[in-house]
Amino acid sequence: MSNKQGIYLFSPSSAVADPKALERARKNLTAEGFPTVVDRDALAVHQRFAGTDAQRLAALDRALKQKHPIVMATRGGYGLGRLLPMIDWKAVADSGKRFVGMSDFTVFNLALLAQTGAVSYTGATAIADFGGKKVDELTGALFGELMRGELEILSYETADADPVDCRGILWGGTLAMVASLVGTPYMPRIRGGILFLEDVAEHPYRAERMLTQLWQAGILQKQKAILLGHFTNYRLAPNDNGFDYPEVVKWLRQTVKVPVLTGLPYGHIDSKATLPIGKKIGLATEPGLVHLVLDEHDHDHDDDHGHGHGHGHDHGHDHGAAEGAVNDAANVADGGPGTAHDHDHDGDHGHAHDHAHPGPAGQTH
Repeated sequence: MSNKQGIYLFSPSSAVADPKALERARKNLTAEGFPTVVDRDALAVHQRFAGTDAQRLAALDRALKQKHPIVMATRGGYGLGRLLPMIDWKAVADSGKRFVGMSDFTVFNLALLAQTGAVSYTGATAIADFGGKKVDELTGALFGELMRGELEILSYETADADPVDCRGILWGGTLAMVASLVGTPYMPRIRGGILFLEDVAEHPYRAERMLTQLWQAGILQKQKAILLGHFTNYRLAPNDNGFDYPEVVKWLRQTVKVPVLTGLPYGHIDSKATLPIGKKIGLATEPGLVHLVLDEHDHDHDDDHGHGHGHGHDHGHDHGAAEGAVNDAANVADGGPGTAHDHDHDGDHGHAHDHAHPGPAGQTH
């Protein structure tokens, strides 16, 4: 395959803990059909970060100037937020690169959208999703199909979804990262959008507190729908007395009065979809199913947004196989009590541990 589908890996957040996993990611991505190279400072370490702020900004600059069109974060963690004021967002958008990451990378995705209107991607990260000895089949397939323009409709099973049929800008990511941008110039001002959220190692009350912030900031009630992915690896306390994520979802519906749909195959989980942030999509439901129309061939931007979207990447092929595959993916937004661990929104979580995660028909992930 030609370099038009090549990937450049860089480390904009936490330091890479396992260099061998990064090399496996490079090889696995190349084997998936994406010739992959690694930034020279991808393994840099400064305190908990992948290099000093200056080093990480320089890595981003190299990513903009190199030839490969896809730029992927090696991992999440922490550290991108402190770089946002120093990034030339117009240069990022004008580069035409397709940026892919997750977790801490949410702030990059949303800042790019807020500052320029450019589309970027969330879901796959190099080490979490491609750094293991085996790549999750669904994660690899959905990433590849989206990058190659073959994924038009993404359908998934849901056990709990309000009926909806709408169009809007798809945006969101890790809840804590989204909430951290409230009141900053890096929070997109989107009315009539489709907001999706996930998180890891957050007790339900902490997630509800962040949702409360987004509600009281006037953000949630301006959306056409809220999609909930997986909220995983948290530990309930005896005094919760039945307070768990289903109760948070119930509260959210009653409070915001916007359609809420659970089961989005997105989060700190092994099997996940990669999604475009900042692209106008269609959303529809039928009993037990949610359909995301990722490519409508329609550029009528009738929803309010602060910027245009000239940097979108439109894809023109229906790919029904992905729909069937994703129906076997994880379901509701109640990750269930799991092993508590350091909550740094680490993109490495996908393969760093084994944890039970209830899905449909008793699946575990």
